[in-house]
Amino acid sequence: MAEMPVQIRQALELLKQIADDKGVPRNIRRVATESIEVLLDPKMSPGLKAATVISKLDEISMDPNTPLFARTKIWQVTSLLEQVKDM
Repeated sequence: MAEMPVQIRQALELLKQIADDKGVPRNIRRVATESIEVLLDPKMSPGLKAATVISKLDEISMDPNTPLFARTKIWQVTSLLEQVKDM
């Protein structure tokens, strides 16, 4: 299997920070954890992983309960994953 793109590795790190932060509402931490699982799924192509996670994160980025610092990290993850393409 091909090596994981650097953007996905960076996105995983940011998502782990969100998932581990007890100051973030539980529903947002749950979506971050689900996104991590999607990014680590070996059966999916990098482009499909990125598109799936972007879709999940788009929903929670609009949640009014999302703290500003977490929203900023979500936007960073989205920006990183938008660069991931299938070859």
